Amino acid sequence: MKISTMLTLVAVLTGSVAATVPAYAGEQSCHFLPITDSSASLQHAQSVGVLYSENTLNTLEYLEQYHAVALKGAKNPALDSRISNAFVNSSDPTLAINWLMASLQKAFGSVTVYDNLDALVQSHPDVVVMLDTYSRLVSKRNNQVEARFLAKFYDSNLQYIGKAEGVGAKQMPSVWVHGKAAPEIAAQIDQQTELQLNALNSSMRRSRH
Repeated sequence: MKISTMLTLVAVLTGSVAATVPAYAGEQSCHFLPITDSSASLQHAQSVGVLYSENTLNTLEYLEQYHAVALKGAKNPALDSRISNAFVNSSDPTLAINWLMASLQKAFGSVTVYDNLDALVQSHPDVVVMLDTYSRLVSKRNNQVEARFLAKFYDSNLQYIGKAEGVGAKQMPSVWVHGKAAPEIAAQIDQQTELQLNALNSSMRRSRH
């Protein structure tokens, strides 16, 4: 396949989601008042209630749109499969959430995700976790790849215990440059996955309470 044709297909693959990148909102939907003198400790037998921040919900929507376009592009026989697979794998909407939830499930007795704060409070979990995630992936208009993950822990009285966070960012060379071979383009796109995983791993190493 001619490099010009390949670049055009890659542009179509990601161009339609470039304008839907969510702004990083930090704690915009975290309604808990952090109190640093909580005497609570984290133990394996405890139950955990999880809430997704508004930022996390926006990020999931963005990734789902990006992923849907990537899957559509993967069906195009004219696009090199290494490139399309890299886009599909790196935009998996469940990558970060599944990783964070698996980490919590290993650390605690039970983990339940709640749709809202009222439902969570009624269930009285031992620990409350607010998950805040953000991802920005490569597109024709964007070469800055970012991944930010924050888990804030609160005790059963909604008093702040501590947090685990990880951040990754990288300015990637444009994949829309004539003369690049398919393996090189795919390797660049694969860096999106590596950056997300590195940020997730660092979030556990930097946890404190």
